[in-house]
Amino acid sequence: MSSVFQAPRGIPDYLPPNSSRFLAVRDELTRAARLAGYSHIELPVFEDTALFARGVGESTDVVSKEMYTFADRGDRSVTLRPEGTAGVMRAVLQHGLDRGQLPIKLSYHGPFFRYEKPQTGRYRQLQQVGVEAIGVDDPALDAEVIAVADEGFRRCGLRGYRLEITTLGDDTCRPAYREALQQFLFGLDLDPETRRRAEINPLRVLDDKRPEIKAATADAPLMIDFLSDSVRDNFAAVRGHLDRLGVAYEVNPRLVRGLDYYTKTTFEFVHDGLGAQSGIGGGGRYDGLMSQLGGKQELSGIGFGLGVDRTVLALDAEAVPDTTSARCRVYGVPMGEAALDRLVVIAGELRSKGVSIDIAYGGRALKGAMKGADRSGARLALVLGDRELESGQIEIKDLADGSQRTVALDTVVDDVVATVG
Repeated sequence: MSSVFQAPRGIPDYLPPNSSRFLAVRDELTRAARLAGYSHIELPVFEDTALFARGVGESTDVVSKEMYTFADRGDRSVTLRPEGTAGVMRAVLQHGLDRGQLPIKLSYHGPFFRYEKPQTGRYRQLQQVGVEAIGVDDPALDAEVIAVADEGFRRCGLRGYRLEITTLGDDTCRPAYREALQQFLFGLDLDPETRRRAEINPLRVLDDKRPEIKAATADAPLMIDFLSDSVRDNFAAVRGHLDRLGVAYEVNPRLVRGLDYYTKTTFEFVHDGLGAQSGIGGGGRYDGLMSQLGGKQELSGIGFGLGVDRTVLALDAEAVPDTTSARCRVYGVPMGEAALDRLVVIAGELRSKGVSIDIAYGGRALKGAMKGADRSGARLALVLGDRELESGQIEIKDLADGSQRTVALDTVVDDVVATVG
Protein backbone atom coordinates (compact mmCIF):
# COMPACT_ATOMS: atom_id res chain seq x y z
CA MET A 1 0.00 0.00 0.00
CA SER A 2 1.31 3.42 -0.93
CA SER A 3 2.31 5.65 1.98
CA VAL A 4 1.16 8.74 0.04
CA PHE A 5 -2.52 9.60 0.39
CA GLN A 6 -4.50 10.25 -2.78
CA ALA A 7 -7.63 12.35 -3.26
CA PRO A 8 -10.79 10.25 -3.47
CA ARG A 9 -11.58 9.06 -6.99
CA GLY A 10 -13.51 11.62 -8.98
CA ILE A 11 -12.63 14.52 -6.66
CA PRO A 12 -10.45 17.13 -8.44
CA ASP A 13 -7.78 19.26 -6.83
CA TYR A 14 -7.32 22.83 -8.07
CA LEU A 15 -3.70 23.83 -7.74
CA PRO A 16 -1.71 26.94 -8.71
CA PRO A 17 -1.55 28.34 -11.29
CA ASN A 18 -4.80 26.79 -12.60
CA SER A 19 -6.65 27.51 -9.37
CA SER A 20 -6.58 31.22 -10.18
CA ARG A 21 -8.76 30.63 -13.26
CA PHE A 22 -11.14 28.50 -11.18
CA LEU A 23 -11.56 31.36 -8.68
CA ALA A 24 -11.96 33.94 -11.43
CA VAL A 25 -14.70 31.90 -13.13
CA ARG A 26 -16.58 31.40 -9.87
CA ASP A 27 -16.30 35.09 -9.02
CA GLU A 28 -17.47 36.29 -12.46
CA LEU A 29 -20.49 33.97 -12.46
CA THR A 30 -21.36 35.17 -8.95
CA ARG A 31 -20.80 38.83 -9.82
CA ALA A 32 -23.27 38.62 -12.70
CA ALA A 33 -25.89 37.49 -10.16
CA ARG A 34 -25.02 40.24 -7.68
CA LEU A 35 -25.43 42.89 -10.38
CA ALA A 36 -29.00 41.66 -10.88
CA GLY A 37 -29.85 41.95 -7.19
CA TYR A 38 -29.29 38.37 -6.00
CA SER A 39 -28.15 38.19 -2.37
CA HIS A 40 -25.80 35.49 -1.10
CA ILE A 41 -27.08 32.48 0.83
CA GLU A 42 -24.75 29.94 2.46
CA LEU A 43 -26.23 26.46 2.52
CA PRO A 44 -25.38 23.36 4.58
CA VAL A 45 -23.25 20.80 2.79
CA PHE A 46 -25.57 18.01 3.99
CA GLU A 47 -29.31 17.90 4.64
CA ASP A 48 -32.05 15.50 5.70
CA THR A 49 -32.20 12.80 3.01
CA ALA A 50 -35.97 13.19 2.70
CA LEU A 51 -35.51 16.78 1.48
CA PHE A 52 -33.88 15.58 -1.71
CA ALA A 53 -36.00 12.46 -2.12
CA ARG A 54 -39.17 14.56 -1.96
CA GLY A 55 -37.88 17.69 -3.69
CA VAL A 56 -35.65 16.31 -6.44
CA GLY A 57 -37.77 13.22 -7.15
CA GLU A 58 -37.35 9.55 -6.30
CA SER A 59 -37.49 8.55 -9.98
CA THR A 60 -34.43 10.62 -10.89
CA ASP A 61 -30.96 9.14 -11.27
CA VAL A 62 -29.77 11.72 -8.74
CA VAL A 63 -31.91 10.25 -5.95
CA SER A 64 -32.01 6.61 -7.00
CA LYS A 65 -28.33 6.15 -7.93
CA GLU A 66 -26.10 9.13 -7.25
CA MET A 67 -26.61 10.51 -3.75
CA TYR A 68 -24.03 10.21 -0.97
CA THR A 69 -26.34 9.12 1.86
CA PHE A 70 -25.31 7.90 5.30
CA ALA A 71 -26.52 7.66 8.90
CA ASP A 72 -25.02 10.19 11.30
CA ARG A 73 -24.14 9.45 14.93
CA GLY A 74 -27.77 10.02 15.88
CA ASP A 75 -28.82 7.40 13.31
CA ARG A 76 -30.46 10.09 11.18
CA SER A 77 -30.26 9.68 7.39
CA VAL A 78 -28.42 12.63 5.88
CA THR A 79 -27.19 13.29 2.34
CA LEU A 80 -24.39 15.39 0.90
CA ARG A 81 -26.22 17.96 -1.21
CA PRO A 82 -26.51 16.84 -4.87
CA GLU A 83 -28.03 20.19 -5.98
CA GLY A 84 -28.96 23.56 -4.50
CA THR A 85 -32.61 24.37 -5.17
CA ALA A 86 -34.18 22.07 -2.59
CA GLY A 87 -31.85 23.40 0.14
CA VAL A 88 -32.62 27.01 -0.78
CA MET A 89 -36.35 26.34 -0.65
CA ARG A 90 -35.97 24.61 2.72
CA ALA A 91 -34.11 27.66 4.08
CA VAL A 92 -36.74 30.04 2.68
CA LEU A 93 -39.52 28.10 4.43
CA GLN A 94 -37.62 27.53 7.68
CA HIS A 95 -36.73 31.20 8.13
CA GLY A 96 -39.93 32.72 6.81
CA LEU A 97 -38.43 34.51 3.85
CA ASP A 98 -41.57 33.63 1.90
CA ARG A 99 -43.49 36.08 4.11
CA GLY A 100 -41.32 39.02 3.03
CA GLN A 101 -40.81 40.96 -0.17
CA LEU A 102 -41.15 38.98 -3.37
CA PRO A 103 -39.42 37.79 -5.41
CA ILE A 104 -36.80 36.36 -3.08
CA LYS A 105 -33.57 36.54 -5.11
CA LEU A 106 -30.70 34.42 -3.78
CA SER A 107 -27.36 33.22 -5.12
CA TYR A 108 -24.96 30.57 -3.83
CA HIS A 109 -21.83 28.68 -4.78
CA GLY A 110 -19.87 25.71 -3.55
CA PRO A 111 -19.39 21.95 -3.88
CA PHE A 112 -22.16 19.48 -4.69
CA PHE A 113 -21.85 15.70 -4.59
CA ARG A 114 -23.02 12.94 -6.93
CA TYR A 115 -21.74 9.39 -7.15
CA GLU A 116 -21.17 9.15 -10.89
CA LYS A 117 -18.61 7.41 -13.06
CA PRO A 118 -15.69 9.88 -13.09
CA GLN A 119 -14.57 11.28 -16.42
CA THR A 120 -13.45 14.61 -17.81
CA GLY A 121 -16.08 17.16 -16.86
CA ARG A 122 -18.00 14.76 -14.61
CA TYR A 123 -16.82 14.72 -11.03
CA ARG A 124 -18.16 13.28 -7.81
CA GLN A 125 -17.54 16.65 -6.19
CA LEU A 126 -18.70 19.29 -8.65
CA GLN A 127 -18.51 23.03 -8.17
CA GLN A 128 -21.48 25.22 -9.07
CA VAL A 129 -22.79 28.76 -8.92
CA GLY A 130 -26.57 28.96 -8.63
CA VAL A 131 -29.39 31.47 -8.31
CA GLU A 132 -33.03 31.15 -7.30
CA ALA A 133 -35.80 33.73 -7.80
CA ILE A 134 -38.81 32.67 -5.72
CA GLY A 135 -42.32 34.06 -5.38
CA VAL A 136 -43.16 35.63 -8.74
CA ASP A 137 -44.34 33.88 -11.91
CA ASP A 138 -43.38 36.37 -14.62
CA PRO A 139 -41.89 35.64 -18.07
CA ALA A 140 -39.65 38.68 -17.66
CA LEU A 141 -38.14 37.12 -14.52
CA ASP A 142 -37.54 33.86 -16.39
CA ALA A 143 -35.68 35.82 -19.06
CA GLU A 144 -33.67 37.70 -16.42
CA VAL A 145 -32.46 34.48 -14.83
CA ILE A 146 -31.37 33.12 -18.20
CA ALA A 147 -29.71 36.44 -19.11
CA VAL A 148 -27.78 36.47 -15.80
CA ALA A 149 -26.30 33.07 -16.66
CA ASP A 150 -25.48 34.22 -20.19
CA GLU A 151 -23.81 37.35 -18.85
CA GLY A 152 -21.79 35.31 -16.37
CA PHE A 153 -20.37 33.09 -19.10
CA ARG A 154 -19.52 36.11 -21.23
CA ARG A 155 -17.80 37.80 -18.30
CA CYS A 156 -15.58 34.74 -18.08
CA GLY A 157 -14.60 35.17 -21.74
CA LEU A 158 -16.63 32.22 -23.04
CA ARG A 159 -18.15 32.56 -26.52
CA GLY A 160 -18.56 29.15 -28.19
CA TYR A 161 -21.64 27.92 -26.35
CA ARG A 162 -25.32 27.83 -27.21
CA LEU A 163 -28.47 28.21 -25.16
CA GLU A 164 -31.25 25.65 -25.62
CA ILE A 165 -34.70 26.37 -24.17
CA THR A 166 -38.09 24.69 -24.07
CA THR A 167 -41.18 24.53 -21.89
CA LEU A 168 -42.24 21.48 -19.90
CA GLY A 169 -45.82 22.68 -19.46
CA ASP A 170 -47.87 22.86 -16.28
CA ASP A 171 -50.98 21.27 -14.76
CA THR A 172 -53.12 22.60 -17.60
CA CYS A 173 -51.41 20.40 -20.19
CA ARG A 174 -49.05 17.91 -18.55
CA PRO A 175 -51.71 15.29 -17.66
CA ALA A 176 -52.67 14.85 -21.33
CA TYR A 177 -49.03 14.72 -22.37
CA ARG A 178 -48.18 12.24 -19.60
CA GLU A 179 -50.93 9.92 -20.81
CA ALA A 180 -49.76 10.13 -24.43
CA LEU A 181 -46.11 9.61 -23.49
CA GLN A 182 -46.86 6.63 -21.25
CA GLN A 183 -48.97 5.05 -23.98
CA PHE A 184 -45.99 5.36 -26.33
CA LEU A 185 -43.45 4.08 -23.79
CA PHE A 186 -45.52 1.09 -22.70
CA GLY A 187 -45.54 0.01 -26.32
CA LEU A 188 -41.76 -0.35 -26.24
CA ASP A 189 -39.72 -3.30 -25.04
CA LEU A 190 -38.33 -1.66 -21.91
CA ASP A 191 -36.26 -3.23 -19.17
CA PRO A 192 -38.01 -3.47 -15.78
CA GLU A 193 -36.23 -0.46 -14.23
CA THR A 194 -37.01 1.80 -17.20
CA ARG A 195 -40.63 0.63 -17.25
CA ARG A 196 -40.93 1.45 -13.55
CA ARG A 197 -39.52 4.90 -14.27
CA ALA A 198 -42.07 5.37 -17.05
CA GLU A 199 -44.84 4.58 -14.57
CA ILE A 200 -43.59 7.10 -11.97
CA ASN A 201 -42.41 9.94 -14.22
CA PRO A 202 -42.28 9.17 -17.96
CA LEU A 203 -40.25 12.33 -18.69
CA ARG A 204 -37.32 10.66 -16.96
CA VAL A 205 -37.18 8.09 -19.75
CA LEU A 206 -36.60 10.85 -22.30
CA ASP A 207 -33.64 11.98 -20.18
CA ASP A 208 -32.03 8.51 -20.40
CA LYS A 209 -28.57 8.82 -22.00
CA ARG A 210 -28.27 5.17 -23.12
CA PRO A 211 -28.07 4.99 -26.94
CA GLU A 212 -30.63 2.19 -27.18
CA ILE A 213 -33.18 4.18 -25.15
CA LYS A 214 -32.51 7.36 -27.10
CA ALA A 215 -33.07 5.46 -30.36
CA ALA A 216 -36.25 3.81 -29.06
CA THR A 217 -37.74 7.15 -27.95
CA ALA A 218 -36.74 9.13 -31.04
CA ASP A 219 -40.39 9.32 -32.18
CA ALA A 220 -41.88 9.88 -28.72
CA PRO A 221 -44.55 12.61 -28.45
CA LEU A 222 -43.20 16.01 -27.42
CA MET A 223 -44.49 18.28 -24.68
CA ILE A 224 -44.39 21.28 -26.99
CA ASP A 225 -47.21 19.72 -29.08
CA PHE A 226 -49.52 19.47 -26.04
CA LEU A 227 -49.22 23.00 -24.65
CA SER A 228 -52.26 24.83 -23.36
CA ASP A 229 -52.87 28.36 -24.60
CA SER A 230 -51.66 29.87 -21.33
CA VAL A 231 -48.36 27.95 -21.37
CA ARG A 232 -47.84 28.63 -25.07
CA ASP A 233 -48.34 32.37 -24.45
CA ASN A 234 -46.00 32.24 -21.46
CA PHE A 235 -43.25 30.58 -23.50
CA ALA A 236 -43.68 33.11 -26.31
CA ALA A 237 -43.36 35.94 -23.77
CA VAL A 238 -40.12 34.46 -22.37
CA ARG A 239 -38.65 34.24 -25.86
CA GLY A 240 -39.74 37.80 -26.59
CA HIS A 241 -37.91 39.10 -23.52
CA LEU A 242 -34.78 37.15 -24.47
CA ASP A 243 -34.92 38.64 -27.97
CA ARG A 244 -35.10 42.16 -26.54
CA LEU A 245 -32.21 41.39 -24.18
CA GLY A 246 -30.12 40.17 -27.11
CA VAL A 247 -29.73 36.65 -25.68
CA ALA A 248 -29.44 34.14 -28.53
CA TYR A 249 -31.17 30.78 -28.08
CA GLU A 250 -32.42 27.67 -29.85
CA VAL A 251 -35.74 26.00 -29.06
CA ASN A 252 -35.08 22.32 -28.32
CA PRO A 253 -38.41 20.52 -27.80
CA ARG A 254 -36.60 17.34 -26.68
CA LEU A 255 -34.77 19.07 -23.83
CA VAL A 256 -35.43 17.34 -20.50
CA ARG A 257 -33.62 18.32 -17.33
CA GLY A 258 -32.57 15.62 -14.86
CA LEU A 259 -34.70 16.79 -11.91
CA ASP A 260 -38.41 16.19 -11.36
CA TYR A 261 -39.43 19.62 -10.10
CA TYR A 262 -39.11 21.53 -13.41
CA THR A 263 -42.19 23.03 -15.08
CA LYS A 264 -42.67 25.52 -17.91
CA THR A 265 -39.47 27.40 -18.83
CA THR A 266 -36.50 25.01 -18.93
CA PHE A 267 -33.06 25.71 -20.37
CA GLU A 268 -29.52 24.43 -20.77
CA PHE A 269 -26.22 25.97 -21.90
CA VAL A 270 -24.24 23.60 -24.11
CA HIS A 271 -20.59 23.70 -25.23
CA ASP A 272 -19.73 21.18 -27.94
CA GLY A 273 -16.01 21.50 -27.22
CA LEU A 274 -16.48 19.35 -24.11
CA GLY A 275 -17.56 16.16 -25.84
CA ALA A 276 -20.06 13.96 -24.00
CA GLN A 277 -20.21 16.26 -20.95
CA SER A 278 -21.34 19.23 -23.02
CA GLY A 279 -23.73 20.85 -20.53
CA ILE A 280 -22.09 23.76 -18.73
CA GLY A 281 -25.19 24.91 -16.86
CA GLY A 282 -28.94 25.03 -16.89
CA GLY A 283 -32.11 25.34 -14.94
CA GLY A 284 -35.78 26.16 -15.12
CA ARG A 285 -38.99 26.98 -13.32
CA TYR A 286 -40.34 24.85 -10.45
CA ASP A 287 -43.88 25.89 -9.65
CA GLY A 288 -44.86 23.01 -7.37
CA LEU A 289 -41.75 22.53 -5.28
CA MET A 290 -42.74 24.64 -2.27
CA SER A 291 -45.87 22.63 -1.53
CA GLN A 292 -43.93 19.37 -1.98
CA LEU A 293 -41.57 20.54 0.78
CA GLY A 294 -44.35 21.49 3.18
CA GLY A 295 -44.92 25.15 2.35
CA LYS A 296 -48.32 26.51 3.40
CA GLN A 297 -48.52 28.71 0.32
CA GLU A 298 -47.53 27.83 -3.22
CA LEU A 299 -44.83 30.16 -4.49
CA SER A 300 -43.34 29.57 -7.91
CA GLY A 301 -39.62 29.86 -8.54
CA ILE A 302 -36.97 29.72 -11.21
CA GLY A 303 -33.23 29.22 -10.98
CA PHE A 304 -30.08 27.77 -12.48
CA GLY A 305 -26.90 25.90 -11.62
CA LEU A 306 -23.76 26.72 -13.61
CA GLY A 307 -20.77 24.40 -13.57
CA VAL A 308 -17.56 26.12 -12.52
CA ASP A 309 -15.51 23.03 -13.40
CA ARG A 310 -16.99 22.73 -16.88
CA THR A 311 -16.72 26.45 -17.57
CA VAL A 312 -12.99 26.21 -16.85
CA LEU A 313 -12.74 23.26 -19.25
CA ALA A 314 -14.74 25.17 -21.88
CA LEU A 315 -12.37 28.14 -21.62
CA ASP A 316 -9.46 25.78 -22.11
CA ALA A 317 -11.23 24.20 -25.10
CA GLU A 318 -11.63 27.64 -26.67
CA ALA A 319 -7.97 28.44 -25.85
CA VAL A 320 -9.05 31.61 -24.05
CA PRO A 321 -5.85 33.12 -22.55
CA ASP A 322 -5.67 32.84 -18.78
CA THR A 323 -4.99 36.33 -17.45
CA THR A 324 -6.07 35.47 -13.91
CA SER A 325 -2.83 34.14 -12.47
CA ALA A 326 -2.31 35.29 -8.89
CA ARG A 327 1.06 36.83 -9.69
CA CYS A 328 2.30 39.55 -7.40
CA ARG A 329 3.03 42.87 -9.06
CA VAL A 330 6.04 43.54 -6.86
CA TYR A 331 8.81 41.24 -5.58
CA GLY A 332 11.02 42.12 -2.64
CA VAL A 333 14.67 41.05 -2.71
CA PRO A 334 16.33 41.47 0.74
CA MET A 335 20.08 41.09 1.20
CA GLY A 336 20.45 40.35 4.90
CA GLU A 337 18.23 40.11 7.97
CA ALA A 338 17.99 43.87 8.54
CA ALA A 339 16.89 44.38 4.95
CA LEU A 340 14.31 41.60 5.30
CA ASP A 341 12.89 43.24 8.42
CA ARG A 342 12.43 46.52 6.56
CA LEU A 343 10.98 44.90 3.42
CA VAL A 344 8.41 43.04 5.52
CA VAL A 345 7.17 46.41 6.79
CA ILE A 346 7.17 47.90 3.27
CA ALA A 347 5.26 44.86 2.00
CA GLY A 348 2.62 45.32 4.69
CA GLU A 349 2.16 48.98 3.75
CA LEU A 350 1.87 48.16 0.04
CA ARG A 351 -0.69 45.41 0.66
CA SER A 352 -2.78 47.79 2.76
CA LYS A 353 -2.90 50.03 -0.32
CA GLY A 354 -3.98 47.20 -2.59
CA VAL A 355 -0.61 46.35 -4.17
CA SER A 356 0.30 42.65 -4.28
CA ILE A 357 3.87 41.86 -3.25
CA ASP A 358 5.89 38.76 -2.45
CA ILE A 359 9.34 38.51 -0.85
CA ALA A 360 12.32 36.23 -1.45
CA TYR A 361 12.43 34.50 1.94
CA GLY A 362 15.10 32.09 3.10
CA GLY A 363 18.25 34.19 2.79
CA ARG A 364 18.85 33.53 -0.90
CA ALA A 365 21.80 35.13 -2.65
CA LEU A 366 21.12 38.07 -4.96
CA LYS A 367 21.40 36.03 -8.16
CA GLY A 368 18.97 33.36 -6.97
CA ALA A 369 16.56 35.94 -5.56
CA MET A 370 16.47 37.85 -8.85
CA LYS A 371 15.77 34.60 -10.72
CA GLY A 372 12.85 34.13 -8.37
CA ALA A 373 11.69 37.66 -9.15
CA ASP A 374 11.80 36.96 -12.90
CA ARG A 375 9.90 33.68 -12.52
CA SER A 376 7.25 35.33 -10.37
CA GLY A 377 6.03 37.46 -13.25
CA ALA A 378 6.20 40.60 -11.11
CA ARG A 379 6.58 43.97 -12.76
CA LEU A 380 8.94 45.50 -10.20
CA ALA A 381 11.67 44.18 -7.91
CA LEU A 382 12.60 46.05 -4.75
CA VAL A 383 16.26 45.33 -3.95
CA LEU A 384 17.45 46.26 -0.45
CA GLY A 385 20.76 45.54 1.24
CA ASP A 386 22.90 46.93 4.06
CA ARG A 387 24.41 49.62 1.84
CA GLU A 388 20.97 50.88 0.79
CA LEU A 389 19.77 50.82 4.39
CA GLU A 390 22.69 52.98 5.47
CA SER A 391 21.96 55.53 2.76
CA GLY A 392 18.20 55.45 3.37
CA GLN A 393 17.50 54.36 -0.19
CA ILE A 394 16.17 51.32 -2.09
CA GLU A 395 16.65 50.15 -5.66
CA ILE A 396 13.60 49.60 -7.87
CA LYS A 397 14.15 47.43 -10.93
CA ASP A 398 11.63 47.24 -13.78
CA LEU A 399 11.56 43.55 -14.67
CA ALA A 400 9.97 44.20 -18.06
CA ASP A 401 12.60 46.51 -19.59
CA GLY A 402 15.50 46.04 -17.16
CA SER A 403 15.69 49.71 -16.17
CA GLN A 404 16.34 50.62 -12.55
CA ARG A 405 16.24 53.64 -10.31
CA THR A 406 17.00 54.50 -6.71
CA VAL A 407 14.43 56.15 -4.44
CA ALA A 408 14.25 57.12 -0.79
CA LEU A 409 13.03 54.43 1.59
CA ASP A 410 10.56 56.90 3.07
CA THR A 411 8.85 57.42 -0.31
CA VAL A 412 9.11 53.95 -1.87
CA VAL A 413 5.53 52.97 -0.99
CA ASP A 414 4.07 56.03 -2.70
CA ASP A 415 6.41 55.56 -5.67
CA VAL A 416 5.40 51.92 -6.17
CA VAL A 417 1.69 52.70 -5.79
CA ALA A 418 2.00 55.43 -8.42
CA THR A 419 3.84 53.05 -10.76
CA VAL A 420 1.73 49.89 -10.56
CA GLY A 421 -1.55 51.33 -9.28
